[in-house]
Amino acid sequence: MTAINPQTPFVPGRLEQMSTRIAFFIAGFGVAAWAPLVPYAKARAGLDEATLGLLLLSLGVGSILAMPIAGVLASRFGCRRVLTVATVLICLSLPLLATLSSIPLLVATLFVFGAGLGAVDSTVNLQAVIVERASGRHMMSGFHGLFSVGGIVGAGGVSALLALGLSPLWAIAVVVALILAALFKAAPHLLPYGSESTGPAFAIPHGVVLFIGLLCFTVFLAEGAMLDWSAVFLTVEKHISEVYAGLGYAAFALTMTVGRLMGDRIVKRLGARRVIVLGGLFAASGLALATLAPSWEVALLGYALVGAGCSNIVPVLYTAVGKQTVMPESIAVPAITTLGYTGILAGPAAIGFIAHASSLNIAFLLIAAMLVAVAISGRILKV
Repeated sequence: MTAINPQTPFVPGRLEQMSTRIAFFIAGFGVAAWAPLVPYAKARAGLDEATLGLLLLSLGVGSILAMPIAGVLASRFGCRRVLTVATVLICLSLPLLATLSSIPLLVATLFVFGAGLGAVDSTVNLQAVIVERASGRHMMSGFHGLFSVGGIVGAGGVSALLALGLSPLWAIAVVVALILAALFKAAPHLLPYGSESTGPAFAIPHGVVLFIGLLCFTVFLAEGAMLDWSAVFLTVEKHISEVYAGLGYAAFALTMTVGRLMGDRIVKRLGARRVIVLGGLFAASGLALATLAPSWEVALLGYALVGAGCSNIVPVLYTAVGKQTVMPESIAVPAITTLGYTGILAGPAAIGFIAHASSLNIAFLLIAAMLVAVAISGRILKV
């Protein structure tokens, strides 16, 4: 293997593209594998809903704190080392999450697990920006599509293993083995360098980076609303049986995944600006339709439109942050990733407060209005 001069890093090619896709799959697979374990952890530790909510907050805090740190470490030590260490942290945390019953230990382990997830998510997006730019082609949507595929496989696979009678620990042992096998395949071709940083280690996003981050926040807020509130909305407002309440998120996730897997071709045909404008309008229309439709069947169509509309906005925004010159991308990419995750974490709670003060209908329509603002912003953003 040819020695690599860190001052003149080699140009990423097909193998680096493959490793980026695998790393995105690992990120989605790892976080989704935890979801089916939540009821087991709740029962083992004897938690009520309020305590469980506070417990899960530690995961989000770990993720948000790790993201900017991962950007700094990637610029110093390279994406490969950061992704490898962060993935190992995920693998070490999952078996503990499948067995621990002590609340303090669960809090600590969820924090470490969240830090691993946040570091992987931030660093793989940084690598994706570098790899896409080197290719000269639109690739970001396809990368993010593998995250969605990983999420479906992770949640569905662990649920299936548990349904077959495996204990949570053995189910997670299968997950860890698959993650380590994927890492073994990807690691040799993960980038041994990161983006060079000429600025401070940490910086508050400003200018176009802040603008892009706020757009990511809004789109992730809509995704968080689908994840945490779509089932509640269908049961309370549309009077659907709880057995079928998950169909709303399923419709959203399906069109989101398909849209991202087809996204690179869509972006090439329509252009990044139109993807943001049309995507924002599609998502806003879908959310309004789901909220105002008289029947749950039409509401499902609305959720599908939200998934299709949101699917390629964030990938396009990551490409845009790789083109700006206001902030070094080793700081800018973690910054918008952190803002996006804040939307997922804080958004559903804000929806709850708004719904309590008015109604869930009003909360969803406010998000639809924010998505219209995203569409308008797409007309002025240079992408």
